This record gives sequence, C-alpha cells and structure tokens, in this order.
Amino acid sequence: MNLEPLIVALQERMLFVLPQHHENFDLNTFYKLIQEYPSRQGKNLRGLFVLLSCEAHGGRWQDALDVAVGLELFQNWVLIHDDIEDDSDERRGQPALHKQVGMPVALNVGDALHVYMWQVLNQETIPSTVRQEFLGMIHRTAEGQHLDLSWIAQNRFDVSEEEYLDMVTRKSAYYTVVSPLRLGAMCAKVQLDERLSKAGKDLGIAFQIRDDVLNLSESEGYGKEFAGDLYEAKRTLILVHLFANATSLEKSELIERLAKPRQDKTPDDIDYILEKIKQYGSLNYAQCVAEERAKSGLSLIKEIAKTLPNQSLTEELTGLLESLSQRRK
Repeated sequence: MNLEPLIVALQERMLFVLPQHHENFDLNTFYKLIQEYPSRQGKNLRGLFVLLSCEAHGGRWQDALDVAVGLELFQNWVLIHDDIEDDSDERRGQPALHKQVGMPVALNVGDALHVYMWQVLNQETIPSTVRQEFLGMIHRTAEGQHLDLSWIAQNRFDVSEEEYLDMVTRKSAYYTVVSPLRLGAMCAKVQLDERLSKAGKDLGIAFQIRDDVLNLSESEGYGKEFAGDLYEAKRTLILVHLFANATSLEKSELIERLAKPRQDKTPDDIDYILEKIKQYGSLNYAQCVAEERAKSGLSLIKEIAKTLPNQSLTEELTGLLESLSQRRK
C-alpha cells in the first residue's frame, strides 16, 4: 500500500483544524506559530499507526483520521514543552521554537495546541473510550517525563536499568506505539487484544533506545543536535550502562562533566564522555537491548496479526513497526 495518501490526508487535516488567519497582526502571528511545529513535516508515524491499526482491524482509516490528528497534535505540543524543559537547540532540523521566540511565547503556543487537540477529540463521533485512552496515555507520558527531569534535577547518576525501562515505557512507549495501536482498534470498533500493549511496550522501548543511540551516532537526517542527550545529561540506557561499569574515579569525573549546565559544557567534556562510552561498549550494549526488545515485540505483533481481518494492511502495519524499531534516522 502506498502510504503517501494517508500522510497527506493526515497532514492536511491537522493543519485544517488549526486557526489559519486573524485580522489582528499579533494574533495572526500567534496562529502562524501554532502551525509552526505541525508544518515541519515530521514522520507522522504515530498517526499512521492509528490509521493502519484501524484498517488492519477491519475498519476504514477515514473513521480514525481525527483520532490520528489528535495524536499528532499531542506529539507537537509535547515536543514544544519538551524542548523547553530540556533547553534543546533544534527540532526537526530547525531551531527549537523557544529559541526562535522565547520561552513564554513558545509555552503558550504549546498550551494552545493542547486545546486544539481536545477540540478535535471532543466530537460526538469519537467514542468516549478513545478520550479515556488519551487521558491514560497523557498521564503516563507526564509521569515518565517527571522521572526523567527529576533525575537531572536531583543530580542522580545511580539510575538502574529497571528504573530507566520503567521511565521510557511511561514517557515514550505508550504514546509512540501502545496507544496508537489500541486507538486504531477502538476506531474499528472491535474488542481489544490485550497483547497489543505488551508488544507495543517492547517496540516503544526499542524505538526510544534507538533514538538514544542515534543521538550519539551523527546519523544523517536525524534532525536533532548531535550529542544533545549528553549536553542535557539525559539518563539514557547508554549512561546507565556506563555508570554501572566505570571505576569510582571515572564516575566522579563523569559526574563533574555531566553535571555542568548545558552552556558550560565544552567539546572536551563531550569528547571525554564519548570516549568512556566507547571504552565500556555502552553504545553497543544499548543497541543489543533495543534489538532484543524489537525482536520480542515484532514476534508478538506477528502472532496478533494472524487473527486480524485485513491481512494486507496488517503486513503494512507490521512493516512500519519493524522500521520504527530498527530506525536509522
């Protein structure tokens, strides 16, 4: 199946539900800012998962379009807030919104997108179960983000692998894979296969770990700042593994460099951390964990797929999930 028509429909519908023009110059500028992140042509993977899941479960993708749009709007307002919280420099190959217009304005734009998300989801044609799924997804995402941010605020570097996996399950796996698959099935009005959640968690974890690996790999087309996770001292599986294996002296040196504010970190700091990551094989370890999770999730998805009515769309969905978990950019 050619996915381009779905991507076009998703993008066009998302921009259509956002405000277009206002005669007041300042509000017209505000409307353009609301469209800024949605117009940056992200991959729209989460929305596509909703549409393909709906079709694979025997529904029509058109019936899931507004739910998919709601999910993409969620992704965009969360990214604006996330970039502020992490003080990221770039998003999708361009300056982060708060770097362009300042934190207060960017924060307000994210809040506005949040409202438009609920406006889309509050239509009578959308089942209440869909809104309940969204609420659960947003709660988990916020919990995961809090864990991530609190470890940085507390200057914690003794995060265990179990803690890390719990954090990324909440922060990334649910809204990236678990909820999109479940939402698509809900739009098709079929009984949920609870195995979707287990498969989605494994694939979502694989996606996030691959993202962490790519951040340190200078991959062309990645769209984010190289080593941004180190500048932000993000507790990735790579750092968790490094701190579990480094000597006491090395840990002290690593903490001293990582704990510096972003603006005070030097290229020498980043080079030292990268050298230790290479020395202890932490990047390779993370990649292996990602591959194991991807294999587990895909195996279960393929089992579930055998029971679904639309086999051609099931193959398309499975292929897209596989590319997600093994992404190279």
